[in-house]
Amino acid sequence: MMRKADPSIAERAKKIYLERLKAHLEATESDRFVAIEPDSGEYFIGETLSEAIGKSRLKYPDRLAHAIRVGHRAAVHFGMHIR
Repeated sequence: MMRKADPSIAERAKKIYLERLKAHLEATESDRFVAIEPDSGEYFIGETLSEAIGKSRLKYPDRLAHAIRVGHRAAVHFGMHIR
């Protein structure tokens, strides 16, 4: 059974990204997605958000991961473009 969403999951994953992964991933994996499982510290890279999360779920089916788009402020952008 998967755990309920917990804000600390995102906070811990962001800390791992900033302290351990950011420099390396932004140099090598820009624009890809990284899903970070904060209990283990493991991370999973994917071309899409679904791919990164899917890799995490395969290894840790009962744990939640937090996804970040490498080199961006947000994983996804919802907005409107006005011409």
